[in-house]
Amino acid sequence: MLKNSERRAAELSHLADPATQPDWDDLRLFIAAADCGSLRQAADRLKISSSTIVRRIDKLEATLQVRLFDRLPDGVELTPAGAAILSHAKRMEMTSYELLRAVQGADTNPSGLVRVSITEGLGTYWLAPRLVELQRTNPKLIIELKCAMESADVLRMEADVAIQFTRPTNPDLKVTKLGRLHIYPFASSDYIAAYGMPRSREDIMRHRLVDQSAPQLEDGVAARFLGIDNPEGIVAIRTNASTAHYHAVEKGAGIGGLATYAAVLSDDLQPIDVGFHHSVDIWMTYHPDVRSSTRVSIVIDWIKETFSPQRFPWFRDEFIHPRDLRRLKPDGWKVNLVQNTPTIFEIKSP
Repeated sequence: MLKNSERRAAELSHLADPATQPDWDDLRLFIAAADCGSLRQAADRLKISSSTIVRRIDKLEATLQVRLFDRLPDGVELTPAGAAILSHAKRMEMTSYELLRAVQGADTNPSGLVRVSITEGLGTYWLAPRLVELQRTNPKLIIELKCAMESADVLRMEADVAIQFTRPTNPDLKVTKLGRLHIYPFASSDYIAAYGMPRSREDIMRHRLVDQSAPQLEDGVAARFLGIDNPEGIVAIRTNASTAHYHAVEKGAGIGGLATYAAVLSDDLQPIDVGFHHSVDIWMTYHPDVRSSTRVSIVIDWIKETFSPQRFPWFRDEFIHPRDLRRLKPDGWKVNLVQNTPTIFEIKSP
């Protein structure tokens, strides 16, 4: 009789044939499905059809001659064999990324593509208008700016650098706090003229709110402040997009929580003093290996300067009232409008 090890080797002998080796792309889809616990969600994340991922997983199972998932009504669950294969597949994935980062890190050319992932509001209203500064001093750099509320996975090289509200916990990542974003209620002058200026938490209950619900944002902040279980009935608009949220408030749809630097983006937005203030830290993360890439290092240093709390006081840990941000100029500060971007300004010491 064959020994157990010999029997297992015989069972897997078909894998020695290069024609029957598992396809790396199929393994990548398998990893995504395992992480999501759903073939449909994995397909959405990878921007492919559900039928494609089902077909590719079936092909991988046929190649490996094992069942990787149990199909459940609400998703998929790894089989014991699938769980064992997943750990090996993830090691293969990390090794491939380490190889790519090693190649990238050996590049001392200050030109080429750098991918930056950032939350939508910060990317649209803060970082994108200032990219002209970076481009003027580094004209050969190409910045691929991904503005989204979903965090990019820098370990899987979805971005070279990520700016996000959730602090990464993976010890393999380099994490730097850029600053703190302070959220304060605002309304447009037109809204206040039509419905009045609320003076208390009780007054807010008689107004209309613009709400944002998205990844990285804490749920239920407004409801807890108002002391209610659910803000339905006073919410006029709810959106997942920071841009839609900002413009809805700016156009008079209701009262919404915006970053305090909204006060310097628009003179028409009026802060609402009802005792509400919320804050969230801003984190930059990247793999340490990319620091040795000249072009990525240039972008990392520029990002740090762009979010400097010393230059831009709305990113400081301490809260500064939006009206005080507008009144800083008479107190020894110099306000410089950045050329061709009149909605952004920089505060410098005299």
